[in-house]
Amino acid sequence: MVFTRIVALGAVLVVAASSIAFAQTAPVQHPMPMDPHSAMHAGTVPTMPGQDVFGAIQEIVQILDADPKTDWSKVDLEALRQHLIDMNEVTLKADVAAKPIDGGLEIAVTGSDRTIAAIQRMVPAWASTMNGHQGWSTKATPLPTGELLTVTATDPKEVQHIRGLGFIGLLVSGAHHQMHHLMMAKGEFAHMH
Repeated sequence: MVFTRIVALGAVLVVAASSIAFAQTAPVQHPMPMDPHSAMHAGTVPTMPGQDVFGAIQEIVQILDADPKTDWSKVDLEALRQHLIDMNEVTLKADVAAKPIDGGLEIAVTGSDRTIAAIQRMVPAWASTMNGHQGWSTKATPLPTGELLTVTATDPKEVQHIRGLGFIGLLVSGAHHQMHHLMMAKGEFAHMH
């Protein structure tokens, strides 16, 4: 009889211990909140907007919202959206053929359809903005389907730098895009679209 009670007590303890262990490790099922913004108060919220152009515009809107001096009558987020579409076209769809030349690099940037217009807006604007940066000489010459970008320098280290950067590295050099985007959104600067 004592043996039976000990076995029964042992069985109860095993069941109780496994129930406690399961309760501590099982995922807790919480009902979805009725207010989607209440998740923000829980401490864990997504930070990525889901798409890069959307995120860039969202960041600009947050800056404009936070600035009490924003002149909303001049804000032009559509111009910024069009420019960001151009950036996507040039970054993702342009064909790039680079060849070393004396003192630097010559890059044929070409495309088709909407990409041609994006190249013809962005590459000359970049060349104009970056001429003289780091001692570079930058020039864009129109092609039927894009632009011929020539970037040279007299300093041999800069020549290697230019060649190492290639087209996309040159395009992102100078970190001028973020301020350019803010100015464009504020209606203070515009590309032709």
